[in-house]
Amino acid sequence: MPSNSSPEPGFARTDFVLPRAPDGSDAVYLAGNSLGAQPRAARTALLAAVDEQWAAVGVAGWEDCGWWATPQRLGDRVGALVGAAPGQVVVGDSTSVQLFGALIAAARLRPGRSVLVSDGGHFPTDRYLAASVARLTGLELRTASPDAMVPDADTAVVAVPAVDFRTGERWDLAAIVERAHEAGAVVLVDLSHAVGVMPVALDALDVDLAVGCTYKYLNGGPGAPAFAYVAARHHDVLDPPLTGWTGHADPFAMTEAWTPAPGVGRLRIGTPPMLSMLALDGALGVFDGPDSPDLAGVRAASLALGDAFLEALPDAADVVTPRAHERRGGHVAVRVRDAEGLCAALARRGVVVDARPPDLLRFGFAAPYVTVDDARTAARELAGLVQ
Repeated sequence: MPSNSSPEPGFARTDFVLPRAPDGSDAVYLAGNSLGAQPRAARTALLAAVDEQWAAVGVAGWEDCGWWATPQRLGDRVGALVGAAPGQVVVGDSTSVQLFGALIAAARLRPGRSVLVSDGGHFPTDRYLAASVARLTGLELRTASPDAMVPDADTAVVAVPAVDFRTGERWDLAAIVERAHEAGAVVLVDLSHAVGVMPVALDALDVDLAVGCTYKYLNGGPGAPAFAYVAARHHDVLDPPLTGWTGHADPFAMTEAWTPAPGVGRLRIGTPPMLSMLALDGALGVFDGPDSPDLAGVRAASLALGDAFLEALPDAADVVTPRAHERRGGHVAVRVRDAEGLCAALARRGVVVDARPPDLLRFGFAAPYVTVDDARTAARELAGLVQ
C-alpha cells in the first residue's frame, strides 16, 4: 500500500470528522488509543449499508451484498496491516470473545503442558480472561512482565501485549517469541494498542496467535468488531472452544454435530454484526486505499508527533513512556497527581485525552488526523494546568 512512505502528521485530517471543542473548533483529539476519530468513509459506508443494502434487498444481502464473506474479507484487509498473509485473520465479535477463544485454542495446541504465562500488567480483560481460562482448563497461571518471562517445559501459552496499555512501552516481540518457542510454548499477542499505528510482522515474527480491536487506531467506531489471527501452520489442528454455527464447514446444512470449517474460518462464531463491520470496511480505506501511505510512514509520523509533544513538555514532567523510538508505542503517558481531574480540565480546554487511574494521562498520536500543532498544544495546556 505504498504511495507515500513518509507522510507528514495529520496527512488524512480532512478525511475525518473531529469532535468539537467547547469553543466550537475542532478538538485536539488525542484519545485515539481508546476510540479513534470518525472517518468520513465509515459514515458513508454505514449509511450505504442501511439505505442501499438492508433497506433495498433485506435478507438477500447475505449473498447479493457479500455480507456472508465479510468476516474473512475484512480479515485479509486487517491481516495486511499486521503482516499476515491472506487466510489467517477473521473479523467479528468483541476483543474479549476473540481473546477467550484464542487462549483456549492456544492451550489446546500444547496438550499435556500445565502453565499459562501472562503479563502481570496486561489490560484488565486480558488478565481477567487469563485467570478464567486457567480455572476452566486447570492450567496454572503465572504472571510476569513480558521482558522478564522465562517459559519452561511446562509452559503451554505465553500471552503478551505488543504495547503496554498504560505506559505505551513497546515490547520486544521477536525476543519473546524466540524464548517461548525454545521452550516449546505458543505465543498469543494482543495487538490492540499497536495495529494501525506501527508495522507488525506476525508471519515474519513467527507469532502463533493474535487478537486485536479495531476501534482505536483503525477508527472502526464504538464497539467495532475485533479480529483474530492464527498462523497457517496451526489451522489443521486448531480446536476453538466456541463452536458456533457460522464456523461450521457447511453452516446451512444444520447438522447435529459441529464440523470445523477449513482454516481460520472455524473461528467464526455467530451471525456477523454487519453494520459495524461495514463501517470498519469504510474506515480501513485510510490505511489500504490506493493513495494510502505504508505503515512505516504512519509509524514515522506518529513518532514525530510524540517527539514534538515530549519536546514541548517542561523538563520536570514525569513521563513514564520510554523516549527511545524502538521502545515506544503509539501513545505517551505522563504521571500526574489527579489524572481524572486533569483529563476533565484538558477537555474543557479542547484537548481530549484519557486517564488511567490513579495517576496516568495518556496522549495518543494517531498520525492520520493529529498534527504537530496538536501535540504541542496538548503539552502546553497540560503544563499550564499542572503549574
